[in-house]
Amino acid sequence: MTVSISQVPNASPNLNGRCERFIETIKLECLNKFIVFGKKHLDYLTDEFTSYYNTKRSHMERDHLPPIREEPGEVETISIDQIEVRKYVGGLIKSFERKAA
Repeated sequence: MTVSISQVPNASPNLNGRCERFIETIKLECLNKFIVFGKKHLDYLTDEFTSYYNTKRSHMERDHLPPIREEPGEVETISIDQIEVRKYVGGLIKSFERKAA
């Protein structure tokens, strides 16, 4: 994946909406729940949350799909013992996935 940087024009707050929303989300869902003990700890928390945010967390704009995923096929019903819980950011956030066969 290639990332490109675009400079936002000065005095254009309407163009900052997505960045501001992500900053609010990471504060509310992650950073406000920790006492950060330095840059290394902050880097760990933001890296862990960003990874979760981009690969696991559902997004309303994408019909509750993560940004880095395609739409799933037809969903079948499974039992609770077939579900595996994965913890992120020290257990603060949990993700549920089907156990491997």
